[in-house]
Amino acid sequence: MKNDNHVVIGSKRIGGELTPRERFVRTMHYQTVDRLPHMEFGYWASVKERWQQEGHLPDDLPRNADGEIHHHAVETWFGCEHRTGVGPRIGAGPLRPVEILEERDGKVVYRDGLGVLCEEVKEGIRSIPHFLEFPIKDRRTWADFRDEFLDIDADWREQSQEEIEEKARALRDSTQPVGIGFGSFIGKIRDWVGFENLAYMSHDDPELLEEMVAHVTALKLRYLPPLLDAIPFDFASGWEDIAFNSGPLLSPRVFENVIMPHMRPVMKGLREHGIDIIYTDCDGNVNHLIPLWLDVGLNCAFPLEVRANNDIVALREQYGRELLVIGGFDKFPLLESKEAILNELRRLEPVAREGGFIPHVDHRCPDGVDYELYRYYIREKCAFLGMSEDEIAQIPAFRMPVVSAEQGA
Repeated sequence: MKNDNHVVIGSKRIGGELTPRERFVRTMHYQTVDRLPHMEFGYWASVKERWQQEGHLPDDLPRNADGEIHHHAVETWFGCEHRTGVGPRIGAGPLRPVEILEERDGKVVYRDGLGVLCEEVKEGIRSIPHFLEFPIKDRRTWADFRDEFLDIDADWREQSQEEIEEKARALRDSTQPVGIGFGSFIGKIRDWVGFENLAYMSHDDPELLEEMVAHVTALKLRYLPPLLDAIPFDFASGWEDIAFNSGPLLSPRVFENVIMPHMRPVMKGLREHGIDIIYTDCDGNVNHLIPLWLDVGLNCAFPLEVRANNDIVALREQYGRELLVIGGFDKFPLLESKEAILNELRRLEPVAREGGFIPHVDHRCPDGVDYELYRYYIREKCAFLGMSEDEIAQIPAFRMPVVSAEQGA
């Protein structure tokens, strides 16, 4: 229902309060729930620091190994539910020590643990580094990289039965949704080769590209099953970031012929273990990729960036309940006004009512977002999800008065 001030998709629809795990699973299966899950996708480091400096966030929030305020700590401050889980050891490694090569003009040039030459600002807003050189250039450098970083038989990849059983015990009674990570099929290869080189390779030497995809897939097929056999998972997740605002980095034909055949057995294995919520984290315009993903068994889009021409309403009309979505709330209204936030919630209302959709910001909350406006977004979104006023009032962010930027300074 709607009124002039709020957008609300409903109140309690079943008796009793669900755990976040139950709520997540039921929502993604189009079943009745007490309310929709309240989740978010994190924050730029700079916006977290500014909010803390302004006095809006507690001074004692935990930080990660890089000194950044932990995303989960801020999400918890805003009352969010979390997902948890484990993954196989299928990444590139072990890493070399980072090698600092030059520092000048507020920038540092370094070679990272995989041999990528990077340039990055030392202060201010830090995002993706500027990449200067990549370790894989041809068949010889691929062989060197594979042998050093992607050894399938490396001892460190093995998880003992005792380790797996310990993880199973820890997750078995989790009240949070439990997932397994299956990594990347092409996104990490892009990181090792570079986009421009990858584009040329897909045309000049698709056999080499497919060899790389087959190798990273072999890691998944080797190390996913022991975890799948021991732990009941609610969802599976991957990471790609393989699209621009105009479409995928490589042609759909390359995805269909070179990449998807290797995704298929991994998706099949996940589904054989009862996992039917499967997503990969991919920014950009994914409209050309969705039918390919669905064909191989990957059925959930995340985070579905709106300004990249991804429209959840149109996608629901096109694919019906076959496609699940996590994300889909345009981040830019957070930089605009209360009315823009309400209008975005209204846009999402028909899909949220139906289910199979967990609405949250379509990427990390960007810098420049005013704390009080973001707090308004959280309040209105929680009402939209079906939370009561009493439930919203218990969220830590609403138990602390908002201070002005001048007061915080």
